[in-house]
Amino acid sequence: MTLPVALSGSDVIGQAKTGTGKTLGFGLPLLERVTVPADVEAGRAAPEELTEAPQALVVVPTRELCQQVTNDLLTAGKVRNVRVLAIYGGRAYEPQVEALKKGVDVIVGTPGRLLDLAGQRKLDLSHVRALVLDEADEMLDLGFLPDVEKIITMLPAKRQTMLFSATMPGAVIGLARRYMSHPTHIRATSPDDEGATVANISQHVYRAHSMDKPEMVSRILQANGRGLAMIFCRTKRTAADIAEQLERRGFASGAVHGDLGQGAREQALRAFRNGKVDVLVCTDVAARGIDVEGVTHVINYQSPEDEKTYLHRIGRTGRAGAKGIAITLVDWDDIPRWQLINKALELDFNDPVETYSTSPHLFEELDIPAGTKGVLPRSERTRAGLKAEEIEDLGETGGRSRKSAASAAPAAREERAPRTPRQRRRTRGGSAVAAEDATAAAPAPAEAAPADAPAEPRTPRRRRRTRVSAAPEAAAEVVLNTVEAVIEVEPQTAAAPEPAAEEAPAAKPRRRRTRAAKPAETEVDFQIAPAAEPAAPAQTVTKPRRRRVVKPAEDEVDFQIAPISEPVQESRPRRRTRAAAKPKAEVVVEAPAAEGEAKPRRRRAPRAAAAKTEG
Repeated sequence: MTLPVALSGSDVIGQAKTGTGKTLGFGLPLLERVTVPADVEAGRAAPEELTEAPQALVVVPTRELCQQVTNDLLTAGKVRNVRVLAIYGGRAYEPQVEALKKGVDVIVGTPGRLLDLAGQRKLDLSHVRALVLDEADEMLDLGFLPDVEKIITMLPAKRQTMLFSATMPGAVIGLARRYMSHPTHIRATSPDDEGATVANISQHVYRAHSMDKPEMVSRILQANGRGLAMIFCRTKRTAADIAEQLERRGFASGAVHGDLGQGAREQALRAFRNGKVDVLVCTDVAARGIDVEGVTHVINYQSPEDEKTYLHRIGRTGRAGAKGIAITLVDWDDIPRWQLINKALELDFNDPVETYSTSPHLFEELDIPAGTKGVLPRSERTRAGLKAEEIEDLGETGGRSRKSAASAAPAAREERAPRTPRQRRRTRGGSAVAAEDATAAAPAPAEAAPADAPAEPRTPRRRRRTRVSAAPEAAAEVVLNTVEAVIEVEPQTAAAPEPAAEEAPAAKPRRRRTRAAKPAETEVDFQIAPAAEPAAPAQTVTKPRRRRVVKPAEDEVDFQIAPISEPVQESRPRRRTRAAAKPKAEVVVEAPAAEGEAKPRRRRAPRAAAAKTEG
């Protein structure tokens, strides 16, 4: 009914049930209207009519349908040598761009990739003579309508437009007339085929519990005469879970859903067509247009959203005059939705029978052998499985291919240098740090600890620190002459008195905290406090319990004053405070001669410190 109208060049709206040959209904007129070199040789067309740009465009909603329509058109146009190219997402751009440069006659594509290539000026649509919207109700839905409108604006105003679908609501027909000129609406039905569904399909609807559905499906798949089977789920997660469960039960199953890459989706569909996999679990992406020969059972694992989805799902079986079985498992929560579908399609399953995997009527109606369990016997596991079908590297967009990622991984491991552990530097009091800094300033004594020896943590609460002075007279002299030296004595050290300390090196190290050189004869460790400025003498710290630094004029040695553990109250003035504490070891330090030495500028610092100590 469609061929005469379409060959004349008129616009067509074609509506027919699933499995009645709509693909060739619009494919054959397209192949006849395309100008190929054979037409020029036969004298049916002028040489200037030949072009490398596409002359016909078919827009489809899904990638699987795009691939199938392309294969059908290639088979039908083999005699005339018509060049047909599939353009859809998930594949690399480069092969499609190269094919467009070589020249193509008919393009079959999805809206997203067509707009991408047209926006990059890789695809020229100015020579298109015919436009076909396959599954038009889906194409003109709210999700695809903006993309379809953009594509139509790129086409010539004078063209032939054809719409084909199994379901064509009135609102969709109203939208389609905006882009068509006096279309002819053709609705093909068989005289003995009543209702919206195909008469060759035997339909069964059961009310099933969600926890019992996997067991029911496993037993249904072992029915007598079962060929290939398709199981439809509403969500991608459910489809992946059911495919995995069936594989554990011994069935050769594959999955097709949106979370898989395009290579994995084509691998599963190709294995299903080749017979390596006999159970295909999929979402509604495979519900439209997929034509696989030998599908005998279609199982709706979850209730479809509406009556159109139900018709497209069960239309995968009973195609081209063959017989099929459609089984729908309705959960208790989906009963209201199913009743709406049942009313719209005028079916007789308003109240589905409550059914379990052990129900006798299930075995009887579906011809399941008695005693069948939910695991496929090993003797019947004859299919090669999904792994037997090689996955094709399509150069999928959005990431590197598996081969390139696998080859790059070992090289990245080899180039990675071994990590050097971070060396921690001790910056506060410990015997190892003191010995290391003293070694850097002067030759270390024979009994000094090594620089890299682990330092024991110093606990201020348990360690007594004392201020050492030689005698009250010396203490008074030191205070009056702006304390030249204060020595910190370790608790375990007992040093012999020395007449004078050795001179420190003139040049100070670049460290922030410097240490004084120790006499080789003594065993006293000195801790050097940081100087405020290299040129000016260091100022005495005024706060109690802090290090007070005094720099002698001749030796230029900085000493650190240890905090007072227990201040002793004295009746004498502040000058006697340092001599009051009893040192564990007395070290006599002679003050340098004051001849020719001006009074230092920091008299106020010792007085302030003594005043605070006294308070």
